Amino acid sequence: MKFSKKNLFKGQLRTILIVFFAFVIGIIFSRIFFSPSPVDDYGKEQSDVNQQEKQTVWTCSMHPQIKLPKPGKCPICSMDLIPLKNSETGNDNDREITISDYSAKLLELETTEVIRKFVNTAVRMVGKIDYDETKVSYISAWVPGRLDRLYVNYTGIPVKKGDHMADIYSPDLLTAQEELIQALKTVKELNASESQIILQTAKSTVEAVREKLRLFGLNPDQIKQIEQQKKTRDHITINAPISGIVIHKNGQEGMYVKTGTRIYTIADISTVWVELDAYESDLQWIRYGSKVEFTTETYPGKIFKGTISFIDPIINPNTRTANVRVIVPNESLALKPGMFVRALVRSKVADNGQIMNKELAGKWISPMHPEIIKDEPGICDVCGMPLVSAESLGYVNGKEQNAPLVIPVSATMRTGKRAVVYVELPDRKKTVYEGREIVLGARVGDYYIVRNGLTEGERVVTRGAFKLDAELQI
Repeated sequence: MKFSKKNLFKGQLRTILIVFFAFVIGIIFSRIFFSPSPVDDYGKEQSDVNQQEKQTVWTCSMHPQIKLPKPGKCPICSMDLIPLKNSETGNDNDREITISDYSAKLLELETTEVIRKFVNTAVRMVGKIDYDETKVSYISAWVPGRLDRLYVNYTGIPVKKGDHMADIYSPDLLTAQEELIQALKTVKELNASESQIILQTAKSTVEAVREKLRLFGLNPDQIKQIEQQKKTRDHITINAPISGIVIHKNGQEGMYVKTGTRIYTIADISTVWVELDAYESDLQWIRYGSKVEFTTETYPGKIFKGTISFIDPIINPNTRTANVRVIVPNESLALKPGMFVRALVRSKVADNGQIMNKELAGKWISPMHPEIIKDEPGICDVCGMPLVSAESLGYVNGKEQNAPLVIPVSATMRTGKRAVVYVELPDRKKTVYEGREIVLGARVGDYYIVRNGLTEGERVVTRGAFKLDAELQI
């Protein structure tokens, strides 16, 4: 009985082993004939891993400028790098970013077209009113003598041309008057003479003495009076050569003067100058012949107008400004020398730093008197100098090709010496913006003049550029 149980246990064990080995052999055969090669699976898996590594860029969450091809630590903060796939932006260019329509609304992006247009600028200056130097006259002694009477004995008195200014006693004048009277007597006595040579000589002497008196400062009426009275005068009256205001009185009654001694200074203020200070950064928008508007403290709200007649070619090293002179008519004498003024020059900026002015384009202007403007070349009616073309002074007409390429100020991001704008790229399936470095010219009002980096018709981001830049950095 015991023998039979032992044999039964051995038989069962044998059967279990046979079944187990048969199961293992079946699995092996199924792997060989019905499963892919383990080598191929490994190769494919390894290829996928390598491809994924090639498409993955590792960056730091704290320092997005760090971009490495392999995982590791950030060289700045030692934080673990995180994967950044190019497929997230859909662009190979580091300066391009794709934004969905929904994201664009959240970022509140707005774009503006790059165009050519004449832009307005306003240059503000301050200064004061001064005398017109071309209308300042000096009364000086033409002969040595003594000032016995001054009719104008203090400054500020308005005088008219021909008014009495002073009486002067001069021995030289007495001698010249006596010579004239004697020469006239000689001519009268020789009228009956048959010798024409002697008569012509006497007449020439009379003309010479008349010219001598004229050079001594006597006017034709005074000379004629001496000839009629045939009597010398102890004193000769000095008259005002122009109308104006006596701004200086150098002579005193009883003072002896020499030839050339200055007695009075008279300024005609029917025309005045406005001397303005312009910063060197504003000089590029100011031109000879431009119109200027200004106001004064004396007449608030009243606008006066003038014309730029001179721009100082030298910068004041202390104030970093240049003098700009404006000539202003002042027939009413409302403007007084010394008044403080605030001036404004309005200009339309064209390309290459020129100024668009339809009124002056194609005209010819006097280089000394900007009020003289003609349609053809010629000479100035005042000074006789040849006229110059308005184009040589920096003016152009209003043709479109003369307009500069401009963008709004809000479109640019200034980073030190660089200027960056975001340009909307056309012909893309999705909205793509590109960060682009450009070269800017001067700022004119609410616009920048573009020198390089953009073309007409492109669209730049004018609102949300900083948000877009932050999104691209992240």
